[in-house]
Amino acid sequence: MTAPDGPQDGAAALVNELEGHLLIAAALGEGRAEAGRFAGRFDWLTDSRRAEVEERFAEEYMALARRSWRQTAHRAARLRGEYEEAYRVLRRRLLAVWLSAAAALLCAAALLLSLA
Repeated sequence: MTAPDGPQDGAAALVNELEGHLLIAAALGEGRAEAGRFAGRFDWLTDSRRAEVEERFAEEYMALARRSWRQTAHRAARLRGEYEEAYRVLRRRLLAVWLSAAAALLCAAALLLSLA
């Protein structure tokens, strides 16, 4: 990753950071809601035990979310590398074709000039 070059890059970084915080906050809320639903099924739990089950469930929910995000980011980085390499190969091929065509045209022009 490169350092921000200007205000637009700084704004994009700020938006990305804000989006990350919102994503985490949403996942925390979802985890707590799911934990409440899960622990609510066990009506025989005491309040303190229910709170403990909810807390552990929410922690596991966030851990799973983080692992999922890391795997997604890792896969995205691998795909980006693969696509960048394919783009480099295509650019080299295009340059080779263009240079070959230019050389062929120059040879044809030189041949025509020598015949004239």
